[in-house]
Amino acid sequence: MLFERLLLWFLMVDVSVVQALVLPPLENYDPLEPLMKGDISMSQRNKIQFHGQLPPILNPVDVENDQRTLHVPGKIPSYVINHCPLVHLYSEEKYWPSDIAEYVQNFQIKDKRGNCMPTHENLTLHDLKAEYSADLFGNGSETLIPSGEVFLTSLDDFDKDPTWLLGHPPEYGTGYNSRAPAVLVVVDKGNGWVDAFWFFFYPFNHGPFIMGQGPWGNHVGDWEHSLVRFYNGIPKYLWMSAHSSGTGYRYEAVEKFKKLRKRKQQDDDDDNDGNNILERPLIFSARGTHANYASTGQHAHDIPFFFMPLSDFTDRGPLWDPSLNFYSYTFDGKTVTPSTEREKSLGLDWLHFQGGWGDQQLPAKDPRQKWCVAQWKYIGGPRGPLFKKLDRLNLCGGVKKWNFWNGGCPARRLIKKAEGMDAEKTDLMGDNCGILLYKIRPKWLRGLLRLLMWRGMLCSLMEFFTN
Repeated sequence: MLFERLLLWFLMVDVSVVQALVLPPLENYDPLEPLMKGDISMSQRNKIQFHGQLPPILNPVDVENDQRTLHVPGKIPSYVINHCPLVHLYSEEKYWPSDIAEYVQNFQIKDKRGNCMPTHENLTLHDLKAEYSADLFGNGSETLIPSGEVFLTSLDDFDKDPTWLLGHPPEYGTGYNSRAPAVLVVVDKGNGWVDAFWFFFYPFNHGPFIMGQGPWGNHVGDWEHSLVRFYNGIPKYLWMSAHSSGTGYRYEAVEKFKKLRKRKQQDDDDDNDGNNILERPLIFSARGTHANYASTGQHAHDIPFFFMPLSDFTDRGPLWDPSLNFYSYTFDGKTVTPSTEREKSLGLDWLHFQGGWGDQQLPAKDPRQKWCVAQWKYIGGPRGPLFKKLDRLNLCGGVKKWNFWNGGCPARRLIKKAEGMDAEKTDLMGDNCGILLYKIRPKWLRGLLRLLMWRGMLCSLMEFFTN
């Protein structure tokens, strides 16, 4: 009874008091905080007077001309390139990044019933578009088919790892990957705010093993991405995707890596007066799944804290620098504008393709397919960059399935430490509630506390408030 009263008292403690005890005070008002508490209408936001506070982040379609941060469509600010994340791929990675233009040559476009869409004999990005017209019944009548009902369907048996499925590792030392350009989409969120979405494409997602069985959740085609959010050219937040959700950080919280950026002739910004040594944020890409994390080690995913048999693994493997080779665009919520002739040659239709960037989920009768509780060995391919909620106001494109709290994606102020032999401890990391429970001895006491903490669910609520 006493313990229950103490627990109830703890949960009722004013959140501001908890934050004052464990966190340093904010230097500036955080415009993301109201977004975590509920939706605020845009009309109300526009009436606020900002006395020394950062202005609100707007949906790109609601940005008026006098609120614009980017005034030339298609022009990428140098600060976006200067703060592009560096990606540590896993040291034993098998499925490396790839070029989408090269990748699509190995496919046909089919609907769920196996009907082929009319395309060039050798597929190109120009064949990917928002909708198709096809004679499905052989009577000469055309049927309009939305691209959301079709999939890229492999010409080869992907279960046998054809060469194109393996991708291309970056160069050692430089991080340059000549055969795997990233995709950059820059979105003006108004009032000085700019979102830079860096998309990383891998030909295959090799899913995790669960207690020695698997892999589960494999799919052909894998889009991962990170978001760097700027205010007046200064990076404020970093978000990184991981499976169906991801994690957001204050920019100063993540680890940085110093790297030389040589000035190019086309760099006409005033701040580019020579070669610069830049501090770039680090992202760690998980083995096979390519989920992105801020630290090395073992990470439980999609289920909070204690279900470690379902895990991702990261380490300081080959370093990939996406800023050395990328396709770039600006997006105002309605119109996509390419940055150079290189992007123009690819066309824009592929960005509006809503179909799966890989084969649809294999049927149960297919000998390559297997099933375990709540998961299949092969699932359907993902959708492309324009369908990753680029108009988001908070950092997340979605929330974790198990997190019922509104928002579910505050910007963390400390890196969540991982588990396992590859896990590291730095000054940027904080021992979160879940990790502390792992250190408790004896085991019976740890088990009791885990039970009282609802196997980590209370840890999840605590982290929501304290970041």
